[in-house]
Amino acid sequence: MPVSNPTSPAPSTILSLTVRSGRTIEMLLLVLAVGIVAVAYVNVNLAAVGELPPAVWGHVGTFAAFAFGLHAVLRWRARYADPLLLPLATVLNGLGLVMLHRIDLVEVAGGTSGVAVRQLVWTGLAMVIAAVVLILLKDHRVLRRYTYIAMAVGFLLLLMPMLPVIGHEENGSRLWIRVGPFSFQPGELAKIAVAVFFAGYLISTRDALSLVGRKVLGLQLPRARDMGPLLVAWMLSVLILVMQRDLGSSLLFFGLFVAMLYVATERTSWIAIGMTLFLGGCLLAWRLFDHVQRRVTLWLDPFAADQSDQVARGLMGLAHGGIFGAGLGQGFPYLTYFSNSDYIVASFGEELGLVGLFALLLLYALLVERGLRTAIGSREGFGKLLAVGLSFTVALQVFVIVGGITRVIPLTGLTTPFLSAGGSSLLANWIIVALLLRISDHARRPVSERRQDPTKDLAHPREEATT
Repeated sequence: MPVSNPTSPAPSTILSLTVRSGRTIEMLLLVLAVGIVAVAYVNVNLAAVGELPPAVWGHVGTFAAFAFGLHAVLRWRARYADPLLLPLATVLNGLGLVMLHRIDLVEVAGGTSGVAVRQLVWTGLAMVIAAVVLILLKDHRVLRRYTYIAMAVGFLLLLMPMLPVIGHEENGSRLWIRVGPFSFQPGELAKIAVAVFFAGYLISTRDALSLVGRKVLGLQLPRARDMGPLLVAWMLSVLILVMQRDLGSSLLFFGLFVAMLYVATERTSWIAIGMTLFLGGCLLAWRLFDHVQRRVTLWLDPFAADQSDQVARGLMGLAHGGIFGAGLGQGFPYLTYFSNSDYIVASFGEELGLVGLFALLLLYALLVERGLRTAIGSREGFGKLLAVGLSFTVALQVFVIVGGITRVIPLTGLTTPFLSAGGSSLLANWIIVALLLRISDHARRPVSERRQDPTKDLAHPREEATT
């Protein structure tokens, strides 16, 4: 008769883990986001004009319809996607519409037409295109097949504003293309194409970039031929700065490449090299170009005579807002130039105060954190790098514009994601959210429901072992 050993471990039991899709949580958060936007709309109208026009409910209803429509697409095509990304982007987009409407109440009779209405149309179009991306792009790994096509498309988009017929210059920067009454900023879409190229290129060459080279002064330096892509990216950023007079895009594209390169190789030497090249390029541009010198002078002394008072007005608006703000609809944000685009953060700072501004920055931090969390959860290298690149693009863009308004760095012409007026930026940022949703859906989806890798023949031998 067998005798049981009381000290022997109990037999292990394998339990199946049910993965929650998170769509119910997303719906509840989406209701909260739309509710915040609706209350903000009501507050602005009652404070600024003392009444609530019927058109306001049309704005809120249209915005809510597009947001919940995108939620329905996620339930249909990406039911395991991150449940926080859509509500975060929705509340940021909605608050941007509220501030644009608030400024229109002063600049446009009745506030029933103008920038806010155009932005609402762009919001609907951007959400529809984000839904199309989710429907057509069933697996983000397919994008790896088009690595070099993405590079060509990105460079073409960057150079389109330099074409003689459709290229258009505004406020000293040549960033736009115009065909009849229609204008567009192709550089906003270029950052997505460039991120796809960087992710595909780095996943194929990271061994050479991370394992080969020599140490100099404690830094692991790569071989000269491996530095080629970095030097090309640096020269391209300087070319954008010189030809288009756009310091912000130069910083954005070069910073994107260096950040993705560091994540792919885990070599701090790339950051040191990248910062040295960028600072050298900025110093050279400051010595050679008048428009860069004016930006630096405005940064160092915004209250000096015989120069633009845009930075000074923005700082005075922030000071007027104080800690808790003047209140939605009760400040004077329209007194600052480009208060609905470049300086919309200062507009929020004046009416919501430091507390409200920190709340907005917290929303951006959560959005970036969910993107980076998506990268961590991804089980393959291309998705990791692409999610990191897209998230870093949003983070760097917010830092550059907020840093410029608060005089941490010289002011640049970048837009604030989801808040600033401009269809190009809004469209690009909703596509970024759609791609992050698609990557997170693949990362959180149970193994039994995953599709076979469509780029299996392109997989790197080291990728499966390290990701």
